[in-house]
Amino acid sequence: MRLTKSGAGGVLVRHDDQWYPVDRVDGFAGTSRACDLLIGDRPARLAGALDRAVGSLRPVPVDLAGAPTVADGGADIWGAGLNYRKHSQDLEAAQPTSGPGSYLRPNGCLIDNGAHIELPTRSERITAEAELGLVLGTGAKDVRREDWRSVVAAVTTVLDMTAEDVIRENPRHIPWAKGFDTFCSIGPVLVTVDEFTDADLAGLRVSTVRNGETIASATPADMMYDIGFLVEYFSAGRTLRPGTVICTGTPGAAVIRTGDLVEAVVDGVGALSHPVK
Repeated sequence: MRLTKSGAGGVLVRHDDQWYPVDRVDGFAGTSRACDLLIGDRPARLAGALDRAVGSLRPVPVDLAGAPTVADGGADIWGAGLNYRKHSQDLEAAQPTSGPGSYLRPNGCLIDNGAHIELPTRSERITAEAELGLVLGTGAKDVRREDWRSVVAAVTTVLDMTAEDVIRENPRHIPWAKGFDTFCSIGPVLVTVDEFTDADLAGLRVSTVRNGETIASATPADMMYDIGFLVEYFSAGRTLRPGTVICTGTPGAAVIRTGDLVEAVVDGVGALSHPVK
């Protein structure tokens, strides 16, 4: 199942290459949060209700190039740093051996697809990084590595910005370096994980693209810490709320400057595109 959001903030679901408002499907009136559709048997219930109702529903036009962020308001955004070997080489840093680098970023840094990335004056070297995002469909705490599918309901595309000169000076500044306004984009589509086998997920190609040139590209098979490890790691000793997004790391970063167009592409999932100013 594939979900996106409308400009009015409603959730849309894809059926036979058409998009339909979820709140017009019987049993789902009033639904405004994507994570509310990812809990328990709700994806299956929505699919069944949509099959029964599609003849009486009117599809709506969708422009994914300008779609709102699929992250729900107030959702936590966790990130794994230096999780791809090539990216650690880019930063001339050793990969952590007990777990990935990690950070929690403010929800207020999110932008919609197509919106401008604004370069802050407090940094002279900003990078953009494509990532695969995991979206939790239920609350989670102390999840075992092998049980990650019991809490991860969907995947999405993430574009993550970093004030790289700041963390080169001191890695402890990671949250500050990633928390500027416009420094994160998530979407434009959520794809439920039942569409992917573990092998499918490991083979999804994640690419950072600047001005049409692919700067870095790899698959989750190249991650040092896999999806199950990341879910176990971030849920250990803390409760993660439904809608939480875990960004799994980037294969490589692109330095961005005013006038650039930067993209994050996850094959089979979605693409984000942003001009820089």
